[in-house]
Order: sequence, then structure tokens, then C-alpha cells
Amino acid sequence: MKIPEYIERPIYLDRIMPYVQKDIIKIIVGQRRVGKSYLLFQLMDRIAALDPDGQQIYINKELHEFADLRKADDLLAYIAAQRKPDRRLSLFIDELQDIDGFETALRSLQAEGEVDIYGTGSNAKMLSGELATYLSGRYIEIKVYGLTYGEFLTFHGRKQDRKSLEAYLKFGGLPYLRHLSLDDAVVFDYLRNVIDAILLKDIVSRYDIRNVSFLQRLTRFVADNVGSLVTARKISAYLKSQHINISHNLVIDYLAYLSNALLVLPARRCDIVGKKIFEIGEKYYFEDSGIRHALVGFRATDINKILENVVFIHLKAAGYDVTVGQIGKREVDFVCEKGGERLYIQVAYTIPDDKVRDREFGNLLAIPDNFPKKVVSMDNIAGNSYRGIEQVYLEDFLLSL
Repeated sequence: MKIPEYIERPIYLDRIMPYVQKDIIKIIVGQRRVGKSYLLFQLMDRIAALDPDGQQIYINKELHEFADLRKADDLLAYIAAQRKPDRRLSLFIDELQDIDGFETALRSLQAEGEVDIYGTGSNAKMLSGELATYLSGRYIEIKVYGLTYGEFLTFHGRKQDRKSLEAYLKFGGLPYLRHLSLDDAVVFDYLRNVIDAILLKDIVSRYDIRNVSFLQRLTRFVADNVGSLVTARKISAYLKSQHINISHNLVIDYLAYLSNALLVLPARRCDIVGKKIFEIGEKYYFEDSGIRHALVGFRATDINKILENVVFIHLKAAGYDVTVGQIGKREVDFVCEKGGERLYIQVAYTIPDDKVRDREFGNLLAIPDNFPKKVVSMDNIAGNSYRGIEQVYLEDFLLSL
């Protein structure tokens, strides 16, 4: 097939390349429209250069020509018919979760040898439970997010300045936006179409949802409460105030569906000192801030929520496990862990006076360890710090890690 033009995303390619042509299945997982298909194209190019005598088979379950590949046996039969003898095969499958029993087909192919397997999926739970057990030790999962701020500048050919930063905060990082004018009406119309595709294809159809209206209301509620603690009881109480009776358990299920579709990402709370994970109350952030604004609008009054969302996604894209920290009655926005190291982040729009400074920096100063601690804000003050804690300008932070 003819591979379309693309801009490479080294942040993910560099994570995948060490596993190329090794006996392990590579699964790329991310929300719809974050660029998983183009990442496969980039891999196809690189692998073709490494192995010019090898064979490549590409399957995209969103294309009509592959509509008949519904089950594992269909997939195996198709590959057998296309496969050329005595040549190493690189297999690329887009939207794996749309093939029933795909894990049995992948395991069978892997057992045959001389097959290098790559797949993508738009469901966070596609390799959970029994599937993970079935493929245990045989796969790696690479999480893909929308464009980082640095990638946004590259994709849109923009320079680093306040105007570019504000555009990123407003429109988000879905790669296709590079083909559109960054105009409110155009961008948000596109993003609403993406939302509809996620809700209908990845949630309504997959889970046989009947109360679509409630799903839409819940999505908007989460968008309006980004960065706030959310519980099923809180949502149920809000809905009752709107004369909508939905059970507590149904709210929990629908929140899980939104998370599974990677439309929103939960951040659990942890006790920083005791390292205990709290079972009740999570914060939810949108995988793409532009999608959040397409739901509830881009409002200046929401600036703290917007900054938290962007910082959270940047940390996730950088490979951190991120939780919300609790130390006594104080809260730390993000506790970030990677490779045995920790980083504490507090996010604020500005630090205008001593009262705000004492609150934002004080929460970090209360932490009894020596891991790095930063306050990220929109104050562009180079080299500013308070009692050893660095204050970082948002744009500089988004170009770091």
C-alpha cells in the first residue's frame, strides 16, 4: 500500500523501536484520532528500511475492505492467503478490538515464529483480565496521547510564544487539526464529530447503551468538573436535582465506559506519607483539552481547570504514573512516578500574593521527602523559586520532560 505523508513522533517511536522484530506483540493504545494509524505507518517505513526483503501486511478494521474480518479465524485465514513463504512477516492491525478473539489469533501467529506483530486499539481494557492472562509475558502496551506542546508547534509550523501556547490550551492536540484553520467554529465542529464517534462507536455500540441522553449529560458533567473530586454519589445527587433518577451503580458503569474509551482519564487519590490509595473520589481529566472545550466551551473562568488538564496529559505522555496527593488536609495536584523516582507538581494560574504563594508552595513544603517539587504557573518569571521549590512557566514546563 502507499503510505501517506506524515510527521514523525519520536516520543513514541523511540519507545517502540527497541522491540522491533523481537518475539513480543506490540499493542498501541489510545483514544480515537490521536494518531495511532500514522504511528503504524511510521513503523512500516522504518521496518521496511531495516528489513527490505521482509513482507508487510496492513489491516485497518475501519476500512470497508476488511469488514469481513470479524473473528480470529477470519484473520488467520486472510493472513495465510496473503503470506509469502520464506519471508519474515511484519503484521500491522489497526483497531484490534474490532476482531472477536483477536488474542487467540495473535498468540497462534506468534507461536509460528517469523512474525513481528503490531496492533492498535481504542479501548483501555482491551488487554485486561483474561486477555492479559492469555497473552501474559507476550506483549507490551504503548499508550499514545494527543500532541504534546512541542509536537503542536512542529505540526502547525508555529514558533514558541504566548499566542501559540494559548492556541494549544484552547484547541488541544489532535494531529488532524494541522489540516484545519485554527478557527473556533471549524475546530470545535471537528472535535464535536470526534466526540460523537467515540460515544457512539466505542461506548454506545460496544456496551449496548440505551440511555444515550444520560451518557451525553454525564460527559458534559465530567467536562465541567475537570480537576474536581468526582464520586458516583455526587453525580447521582446532581442528577436528582435536575429531576433525573439514575442509580449509583449505573453512574459507576458509565464513568468506567468513558474511561475505557480513553475519552477521560481518572486520577486516583493517594496518601503521600502512607502511600495508601483512596478507594472513594477520583479526579477526571480529558485526554484532549480541545475536546473538553467542544463540550462545555472555552471559558476564561475555567483557566485553573484548563491548566491542570494540560499539565496532567503532559505528564502522562511523558510516561509518568500520576495520582492526586493528599497529606493531612492539604492536597498536592499531582504525584508523578516513573522508574522509581517521584516528582510533585502544583498547578496555579498565577501567584499574585503571599496568601496564594503560601498555599501553593506550602502544600509542597509539607511533603517530608527530598524528591523534586515544582509549581507550574502562567507567571513568566525566569529562575523564580520559593524556599527551594522552583516556580516554572507553563510553556517551559510543557517543553520539558
